[in-house]
Amino acid sequence: MGHALRRFRHDSPLPPQFGNPRNNFKDKFPDLHELPPELAVMILSNLNATDLCLAMCVNDFWRQLALDDMLWQGLCYATWGSVTAYDKERNCGYSFRELYQRLDDHSLFFNHNPEQGIEYLNRDGILQDDPKSIAYFIQYTNRLERSQVRQFVTRRQDVLDELIKLDNYADKILPVALRTFFSNVESPFLHGSRLQVLLEKFAERYIACNPQCRLSKDGICILCYSLILLSVDLTSPHVKNKMSKREFIRNVRQATAEADDELSGHMYDNIYLVGHIAPQKW
Repeated sequence: MGHALRRFRHDSPLPPQFGNPRNNFKDKFPDLHELPPELAVMILSNLNATDLCLAMCVNDFWRQLALDDMLWQGLCYATWGSVTAYDKERNCGYSFRELYQRLDDHSLFFNHNPEQGIEYLNRDGILQDDPKSIAYFIQYTNRLERSQVRQFVTRRQDVLDELIKLDNYADKILPVALRTFFSNVESPFLHGSRLQVLLEKFAERYIACNPQCRLSKDGICILCYSLILLSVDLTSPHVKNKMSKREFIRNVRQATAEADDELSGHMYDNIYLVGHIAPQKW
């Protein structure tokens, strides 16, 4: 279970005594020191990092349990799913608690200045400064602000390309896949030719995930533009006369022959019920 459990087994050869179950469990739940070390650590594994640090302040026994490296290893993997440091050989002075603290600090730096956060991660040997490693780091954590991620990948096209490869659009209708895509890239409203490049990259990935979709790269780009315009039309308070479903189906039919009326209707319903494909809430 960890260093703490081995130490407890060595120091306490006799099993812990629970006393009278009727009296103990009726009055209060037994303290951790009354439980087997394996069960005590299992209970602490349900705590987050803040509560685990608070548990260290209870007494020496709780502190020794809360310092168990397996607890912090689980927190690291649950919070940051992929960092280069997981693949490295750990030396004697290395602990997952220290790794968690550094990851937490550098994630805060990233949310303030993404380039500086990546630089600190690379300097401490936690993350390699290559596009694939950075993309995996961004994809498998929820500790980074999406607005900062979008600005960062705008400046690092190599990271954006790797990030797109990690998105799985299999069996997803086009508006749902677009929402996932626009969670990692800048809003489409401020771009001209750049938006075309982004949509082409999205179309290539969508076709790779859905080879049976019977849509071409150009056809997907046309549908994406149609969905962007429809999103603005249906969600903007400045547009008084909203586009109807019949009008949208007719417009798509005139723009491309690759999408049938049923697909166009499903896409309209998705925008109407779920909302904009690139909401400004991240």
